[in-house]
Amino acid sequence: MTQSTQNTPPADDGTVSFGYEQVTPEDKTRRVGELFTSVAKKYDIMNDAMSLGMHRGWKDRFVKRVKPQPGERILDMAGGTGDIAFRMADRGADITVADITQGMLDVGAERAMEREEGPDTGSLVFTCQNAEEVDFASNSFDAYTIVFGIRNVTYKEKALAEAHRVLRPGGRFYCMEFSTTEWSGFREAYDLYSNQIMPRMGQVIAGDADSYRYLVESIRKFPTLPEFERMIRGAGFVNTKVESILGGAVAIHSGWKI
Repeated sequence: MTQSTQNTPPADDGTVSFGYEQVTPEDKTRRVGELFTSVAKKYDIMNDAMSLGMHRGWKDRFVKRVKPQPGERILDMAGGTGDIAFRMADRGADITVADITQGMLDVGAERAMEREEGPDTGSLVFTCQNAEEVDFASNSFDAYTIVFGIRNVTYKEKALAEAHRVLRPGGRFYCMEFSTTEWSGFREAYDLYSNQIMPRMGQVIAGDADSYRYLVESIRKFPTLPEFERMIRGAGFVNTKVESILGGAVAIHSGWKI
């Protein structure tokens, strides 16, 4: 979590950003997969440590906005370890959890086997997918969710276009992502925490400082709130909204397919 700066477009030489480094699109996809494979087993523990537990409340708030209903089909993209999917399944929705990293899906499937299910719990399916080109039919889902994942997608416009394609008319799109905080004082403290403390915590807890240094950099490279809302509208969504948390350090984006 840190202050975001303006999104950087692809370079003239065809490279894309992997944090502050320019790499080929294929290399970014591979390295993102390796990164999350590396941290998969410690991912949820690190989320607790780095957000001081606040991510749980943010996720509860997110699911309340989605309002999953019994029997609805929801695609939870970049859903990895199942945090969002479990909350929605507990409300009776049928969830397809998709992620580009099999290691994250393996952790989520293992957690799914261990959780207690009530009589009204919806179904859960785990599948390895690239958000830029999923293999689901058009007009298949009632809702599409992606939480703290789209900033790691190489071509975000493609992922948004796919989200629009697989949603049924009347379907809803919800995304929660880190962005820019506008709170003076807090912004500076947040930058210091992100740059100095987060990588060290990654090293201590997950044995991987570099991955968490990249995560900080990926947030800095992510579009501002207005820029990302324009990207969502550009994919065809209407009635778009942005709900900021912590002065915009975290934001919930939403839109509808008509």
